[in-house]
Amino acid sequence: MATAVRLRHPQSGIVRTGYYGFSWTSFFFGGFPALMRGDVWIGLAILAGSLVASAFSAGLLWFAVGLVWAFIYNKRYTLGLLEQGYVFDDDPRRVADAKRTLGVA
Repeated sequence: MATAVRLRHPQSGIVRTGYYGFSWTSFFFGGFPALMRGDVWIGLAILAGSLVASAFSAGLLWFAVGLVWAFIYNKRYTLGLLEQGYVFDDDPRRVADAKRTLGVA
């Protein structure tokens, strides 16, 4: 189950929500959650990859692609926000848990 953590950009003040943990929405909806969060190229790549995998395996690889994607997307998205300069701006216990889970100092 994914856990939300609030992130804030120090210069602009924009607040975004990062996530860590298993992404059920990515598992069920593939690249659409990425598209909704503004990760257009990643979302389109996952949708295209899922279609290709499904076409060549009668749908069996679609499940595998979705499962792997669900495990990695939230971490990838939140680490991407941190690389863009966002900082954690949430309850200290949630921030500590997010840092531990994401592997950041």
